[in-house]
Amino acid sequence: MARAPVKSKDPKTFHVSYWLIALLGLLLFQYLYASYSQVANLPYSQFEQYLRDGKVSEIGVSDRFIQGKFREPVDGKSVFVTTRVDPEFSSELQKYNVRYTGQIESTFFRDLLSWVIPVLLFFGIWAYLGRRLAKGMGGPGGLMAIGKSKARVYVESDTGVTFADVAGVDEAKDELREVVDFLKDPERYGRLGGRMPKGVLLVGPPGTGKTLLAKAVAGEAKVSFFSISGSEFVEMFVGVGAARVRDLFEQARQKAPAIIFIDELDALGRARGAGPYAGGSSESEQTLNQLLVELDGFDSRTGLVLLGATNRPEILDPALLRAGRFDRQVLVDRPDKKGRIDILGVHMRNAKLAHDVDAEKVAALTPGFTGADLANLVNEAALLATRRGGDAVTMSDFNNAIERIIAGLEKRNRLLNPREREIVAYHEMGHALVALSLPGTDPVHKVSIIPRGIGALGYTIQRPTEDRFLMTREELENKMAVLLGGRAAELVVYGHYSTGAADDLRRVTDIARSMVTRYGMSPKLGSVAYERDTRSFLQGADLPSMPRERDFGEATGNEIDAEVKAIVQGALDRTVAVLREKRDVLERTARRLLEKETLDEHELAELVGVPVHRAPQAAE
Repeated sequence: MARAPVKSKDPKTFHVSYWLIALLGLLLFQYLYASYSQVANLPYSQFEQYLRDGKVSEIGVSDRFIQGKFREPVDGKSVFVTTRVDPEFSSELQKYNVRYTGQIESTFFRDLLSWVIPVLLFFGIWAYLGRRLAKGMGGPGGLMAIGKSKARVYVESDTGVTFADVAGVDEAKDELREVVDFLKDPERYGRLGGRMPKGVLLVGPPGTGKTLLAKAVAGEAKVSFFSISGSEFVEMFVGVGAARVRDLFEQARQKAPAIIFIDELDALGRARGAGPYAGGSSESEQTLNQLLVELDGFDSRTGLVLLGATNRPEILDPALLRAGRFDRQVLVDRPDKKGRIDILGVHMRNAKLAHDVDAEKVAALTPGFTGADLANLVNEAALLATRRGGDAVTMSDFNNAIERIIAGLEKRNRLLNPREREIVAYHEMGHALVALSLPGTDPVHKVSIIPRGIGALGYTIQRPTEDRFLMTREELENKMAVLLGGRAAELVVYGHYSTGAADDLRRVTDIARSMVTRYGMSPKLGSVAYERDTRSFLQGADLPSMPRERDFGEATGNEIDAEVKAIVQGALDRTVAVLREKRDVLERTARRLLEKETLDEHELAELVGVPVHRAPQAAE
């Protein structure tokens, strides 16, 4: 829509203040000129001569000057001024018939500096502190600009990202292509009375590419892209967040068609009244209310689309998610194997790879990795190849990078005494041997007694052959048996336990409790869910959950505890029986592990006498 031209001011018109300033300047000039033309500036010797001649009618004496009037005008001037001279010195000079006058030492610059420098120093410090304060509260404009939006604006293709740079989230890209088509041709979508959704919420775990996908939408549509985080709206001053929301939407309307992207929306759109101390007039709630008003106030036909991203959709305010605001929710989940292959293809384009590197093999080794994890994996592999002085990144570098990401950095300087080293070897071989003995478990990829990470004295890596989304009770029990393999091996060999199985026990207990309270897998307690999973469905399985609320009585709680204990004890007894049956294999493999420190799947298969597991090939 064309804007009306702004009328410029007529340069010939003058304000009344201009005339007042000119008049005051003229009066000041006349006063100075009259003072200069009517006052005679006399040398002190001439003043004394006029005084002796009786030409002076009256005088006024100050510390430095003498002012007076002539009886009759001298050279047309009736007033004079002269500079005083010491009387004794004056009488001495009269003997020599010298014309003399007083000379006052000028202290103008000294007085000026004594006043100006402290003032300038004060204002300099004040300005510096003001700029520092402005950076934290409103940007370069200081307090006057504190209500301005902090959104970073990328004009048209400045995002530098298109759909070609986003892989592994094909369903999400298909959903957002419609937004791109609408921004390119909004009239086509209004032809049959339909309208585009005002807001699209990208939901997914951290690192899956939500921000990258939003930038790709702007890059494909060639429109302005306003990017801001939800935490940047709220400041220490009341009303700043709401003002920034208004300013953000106003800027976007001026540059429509445009995309507004609010990252980490949960920092801004948290449910109101959630919590014991929540009030109805808090700053965050005022900001959220203003956002709701703006979402109701703009018409999607103007070419303005709001994109939001969050990994905690369960805490968002219901009013934000209703139809007419965020109409559409797009899940950006962890990629499957095919998605991981596509993502690795994008990140491997800039790496110099050896001939043995296969993206499909790397994808098979990285189930559960997000796009950010895979980007970090390629970078770590390239750094490892550079560190060893190689000409290209090999498959071995990728394997080492995966171990580094999963298990942590090797701690070869952490020296264990022979007794502890032997216990760790039996512990890790217990895990591996149980995993190789039970059906349906993930194949063992590597066993090592080299310390890694913060507290791991050894590690056993299993490699899933495929992505799994469901598990049966038998599979869960086998997983618990593998986790208890290290503790069972210590019991079989030494007859006692150590502290090395603390993390294994925590994970086994969580699995057993979930089987009883969430999955209904206990015949004794029946198919009843006694606890809710307080974790977000987007959080990883290994992340700790919030404290659970008990929805059952004390007697039921005692039964749950007893059933969990029975399940864990049954898994431990089963594991101990497996290792006692294979005691000779455990001894042989543990001694070999002590010699070599690390055993891969081929060496394990040779020692145990089982065939090497081959991952299924993808259909062509």
